[in-house]
Amino acid sequence: MISDFTLKDFGPISEMSGKSLGPINLVLGANSTGKTFILKALYSAIRSHEEAYRGNSKEDFSEVLSDKLYWTFQVDKLGDIVTKGEGRRLSATLSLKDKSSLVFGFGKDTTKKVTPTHNNLSNRSSNSIFLPPKEVLSLMDVIHKSAEIDKIFGFDATYSDLVKALKLPTQKGRNHKVFADSRKKLENIFDGKVTFEGNEWVYKKGNTKYSIMATAEGVKKIAILDTLLGNRFLDKDSIVFIDEPESALHPTAIIKLLDIITILAESGIQFFIATHSYYVIKKLLLIAIEKQSPMPTFMALEGGCWEQSCLLRDGLPENEIINESIRLFEEEFEGKLL
Repeated sequence: MISDFTLKDFGPISEMSGKSLGPINLVLGANSTGKTFILKALYSAIRSHEEAYRGNSKEDFSEVLSDKLYWTFQVDKLGDIVTKGEGRRLSATLSLKDKSSLVFGFGKDTTKKVTPTHNNLSNRSSNSIFLPPKEVLSLMDVIHKSAEIDKIFGFDATYSDLVKALKLPTQKGRNHKVFADSRKKLENIFDGKVTFEGNEWVYKKGNTKYSIMATAEGVKKIAILDTLLGNRFLDKDSIVFIDEPESALHPTAIIKLLDIITILAESGIQFFIATHSYYVIKKLLLIAIEKQSPMPTFMALEGGCWEQSCLLRDGLPENEIINESIRLFEEEFEGKLL
């Protein structure tokens, strides 16, 4: 697991630190506050470490990290990621539970090369993945062509990495019991199964097959996690970054999905979840209280600063998402009394 991190002058994030992180970590904020940026920054660092020296690659970690940052944030030069302002310099640190750590930084003039000032992160055979708000199953060929063949900006590295992971074939043989049970629960959410058959994705419900293009986006989104568990891309030491899990899902499906995420987190997978959904926050609060799980929670402040505001098991944080929901309830209640 990632245990600690700091981000400074990293795009819209002027300052942020996370300490004693847990199996599930929650990032709350309004639009344009940098929620997605935070997840992508952490993902870029840990995934670069996982990819370095794997397979036949001859790239060292510095080259992998530079490339990952460039294609994730899609800027003319890496220095453009640095927060605007005189004298600003991006810096980032990341530590794992075993106390191994990574430190890197760069200024506005940096083009395409990042050299870490410190890196003794322990080797990881497990995979991290970033799950975006939109599904990718119906766009896999487009994403692959854009990112891997044409090498043009459009779909960033989180999308192309996800496509590569989804292309791995489903593994035969017995899966981890927790993963096998979770797959059944995921498939029960939409009463069917999405599989890759004859060079295309199809949605099977009973004896009927549907084209992936005619399948609801929520079904496809759930199917992505199901597929990553089935092809063993994810294992018990994986790290999953989920941006807006509520996107395209009915509230009931959101609740069921979060129950499954909790089971996977208890098995060892670490989750970072960015949301502005009351359903997500409220459900995770109930889970945190029931399981006595701390669930570190981060909230945006003024000027690009973020704080680790609370442990969710201790109660709902003071946040506009919560406050607005309460205001609507009070408005309805007062109306009924008139």
